[in-house]
Amino acid sequence: MARVGRPPQDPARQLERAHRILDAAAELCLRWGYDKTTIDDVARQADVAKGTIYLHWKTREMLFAALIRRERVLLVREVRERAPADLRELLRELVGGLLRRPLMRALILDDSEVFGKLSRQKKSSQSTLDLGAAFGTYLHDLAGRGVLRSDLTPAEHLATLASVIYGFLFTQNMMPEQMRIPEDRLVELVADSGVRAMGTGATLSDDDARAVRLATLGYLDTMEEIAQRKLALSLGAKERVT
Repeated sequence: MARVGRPPQDPARQLERAHRILDAAAELCLRWGYDKTTIDDVARQADVAKGTIYLHWKTREMLFAALIRRERVLLVREVRERAPADLRELLRELVGGLLRRPLMRALILDDSEVFGKLSRQKKSSQSTLDLGAAFGTYLHDLAGRGVLRSDLTPAEHLATLASVIYGFLFTQNMMPEQMRIPEDRLVELVADSGVRAMGTGATLSDDDARAVRLATLGYLDTMEEIAQRKLALSLGAKERVT
């Protein structure tokens, strides 16, 4: 007989409860911030016992790490569903998705009010390194199709693109409210600046355009696979997040 308080043996029920806890943690993190949100708070919000949370995650840090991993999966899935066909569309959808998801936006901007010390810890996350390697492979594929400038090294391509994305987002965040660029326009500026800084401006043949589209979608598939695998580890399950 199962002991009282153990996670439900049905994997679907166990996964549903884990997501309910993460939903509660997300709401409280946005309302109060990570540093002020306790396991007790999350348990009350999720309507579970405090000990139940510890049956899923050993520490508060592990709980919120799972929350961040789930946000990454949802972001990548959203972008993949929009099926961007090239680098410009990919940048537009990625940055637009970041801005639409408050937790991801706070994470990328190191918002201490939301994530506190956790935003500093995430910089050493292996998942970030994995996704960076996948993006490097994607850029290599684009360079092979004449899309990217040949006078820049792979490291310089990555540095240029990161500077464009982070530069726009951080600058926007530091501007007085009345001087901030509308977000839909900001997204277009990031995409345009990234392509102008890195691209050749060449007109692609139908075959090359098709190959670029497949490479873009393939990159997103790789991103989702990596993010999903790491989320599954945090949830203690292999089911896909819903």
